[in-house]
Amino acid sequence: MAFTITMLAWSVADFGSQLAAKNELSNALEAVKWGTDYLLKAHTQADVLYGEVGDGDSDHACWQRPEEMTTPRTTFKIDAKHPGSDLAGETAAALAAASIAFQKSDPQYSSTLLGHAKQLFEFGRDHVGLYQSSIPAAGEFYKSSGYEDELLWAAIWLHRAIGGQNDTYLDYVLEGSGGDTRTMFSWDDKFVGVQFAVVRESLIGGLNGTAPSEYLDPFVEFICNCIQEGVDNVQMTDGGLLWWQAWNNLQYTTSTALVIASYSEYLRPAHANLECPDSVTVTPDDLIDFVKSQVDYILGSNPKKMSYMVGMGSNYPKHIHHRGASIVSIKKDPTPVTCKGGYDIWFYKNATDPNVLDGAIVGGPDLSDSYTDVRSNYPQAEPATVNTAPLVGVLALLASRSSA
Repeated sequence: MAFTITMLAWSVADFGSQLAAKNELSNALEAVKWGTDYLLKAHTQADVLYGEVGDGDSDHACWQRPEEMTTPRTTFKIDAKHPGSDLAGETAAALAAASIAFQKSDPQYSSTLLGHAKQLFEFGRDHVGLYQSSIPAAGEFYKSSGYEDELLWAAIWLHRAIGGQNDTYLDYVLEGSGGDTRTMFSWDDKFVGVQFAVVRESLIGGLNGTAPSEYLDPFVEFICNCIQEGVDNVQMTDGGLLWWQAWNNLQYTTSTALVIASYSEYLRPAHANLECPDSVTVTPDDLIDFVKSQVDYILGSNPKKMSYMVGMGSNYPKHIHHRGASIVSIKKDPTPVTCKGGYDIWFYKNATDPNVLDGAIVGGPDLSDSYTDVRSNYPQAEPATVNTAPLVGVLALLASRSSA
């Protein structure tokens, strides 16, 4: 959830004017606040953050509507004796980014978010450790590969939130590791985001106009690899979609689209281009064209002519791996759905979802551009908030350009 909120808040921070032009800014802020209110409630003390409610094993064993879940709602937390620098860091980044999003519309709420972000960063920095060591139940499903990137990610968002040119947060980032060239940008690996933020700083006049090479070089390599102009290009399907893995591939496509879209909009006013290997010059417009190709694919311009955003057009996934979508609304039929009964009656039912989860983006096609619209096909058919969140700002930017 924290990464989802960071992506949404980033969309507002960089594309707020485009969202406003389409009368969507208030909706975007409402979505951000839904998440930040929850995160604030989970941060009960300076060094205490609740990181999980429920248990993945028992929850997966049942197929029920969220209104009537019968599985245990056990809570798990990190604290000074049971640290989780990665969880604290990403939550700090989310709250810091959100504080930027609310600076104009709600300065008091923005200040509250910033205060919690600072506490959480200090908590993660001073009490180091992986969160799955403190919350083993979470590690079974979302195991973290490290915490250095989350702390750097939090620090660079805090730097931007306080508006300083030179401060301890920026110093912390510059004293850290650039992370080398990454293969993806995701909820688990934020180094590309950190690299982008440092490069952004130089493009707006900070760092004496020059990003340190340990941040600039791997970032440029990553972007060039994504747009197929690098030395180790990201794999693509024959239909033209960036492809990383079989399980929920689109989460990586959408997060990368946000990075590239934002980068293009900072290059433009700086009158700068991206220089890839073999003297290939890539303009901001070239970058946006690439982003558009990925979004177009997701929305239906692909070999299957299917939109991977639920509710978009007429040909979209109608048997998604989602309890709320697949079971009739409790308002329509209040008959209780039991833990195992939900599987028998609804999960295996060969019928379209009774509830259309508009805007949800599923995991997407395989490397051959194929997609099987079956509820049990969770690697492809399961939607996630991290899939949709990065596209909020990207879609606003593309919509503004199409109507210009």
